[in-house]
Amino acid sequence: MYTIEICHLYPEILNLYGDKGNITALKKRCEWRGIDVKIHNISLEDDFNPDNYDIIFIGGGQDYEQEIVKDDLLHKKGAAIKEAIEGNKVFLAICGGYQLLGKYYKTKEGKELEFLGALDFWTNGDEKRMIGNVIIECDFLKSESFDGKIVGFENHSGKTYLGKDITPLGKVIIGYGNNGEDGYEGAVYKNVYCSYLHGSLLPKNPAFTDFLLEKALNNKYKDFGTLPNLDDSFEMAARNSVINRLITSNKINKLRKIF
Repeated sequence: MYTIEICHLYPEILNLYGDKGNITALKKRCEWRGIDVKIHNISLEDDFNPDNYDIIFIGGGQDYEQEIVKDDLLHKKGAAIKEAIEGNKVFLAICGGYQLLGKYYKTKEGKELEFLGALDFWTNGDEKRMIGNVIIECDFLKSESFDGKIVGFENHSGKTYLGKDITPLGKVIIGYGNNGEDGYEGAVYKNVYCSYLHGSLLPKNPAFTDFLLEKALNNKYKDFGTLPNLDDSFEMAARNSVINRLITSNKINKLRKIF
């Protein structure tokens, strides 16, 4: 039997908009396939050895929550996180957790706050909040049977800009994304996947959930190939309904502006 060990960093602090749902989605989609899953909640002052885990998740939080975990993340767990990233460990980071992996956060007043610097991106605070439902298109998820679109909900005032070694998670079809300027959302480096999308992200997007699980299982087991298919008709119907509704609404809004 295959086993997946999942680390949830700061679960009681970084859990904005129910980001814990991402852990639930990973767990259930393993269990439905007979894959054993163990969840490890690691928080402030806890020892962190990334060798013990196959997937590491860090959720979202506002400035207040980021400030609580920042010192522990940078000075207690930071070196291990950087080493794990360079060693191709699978990470998923959402919103505030996404920002914390970057170089810094510059407040709208101009104060620069040092973040982990594990990935080459940075975030600038802004007066305007970027709020709403989002559709993005991810090339790495496209196949003959899947269009590569994922959906979620964003609510952030930070504008994130990617450095030269970082690629976006996807192209924005509807929504703001990283900064509302360049048309891209999220960040990818090695096996690290970052996004502003709540929702929670993974329950709404089973194809992305399975993508992360396959990455982790192939890292761990040389004999592992691909995950067996599940009946995702319910999940896909919900996803397609959201996409169609948002695209239709977006077209109507554009017509109203014209007339």
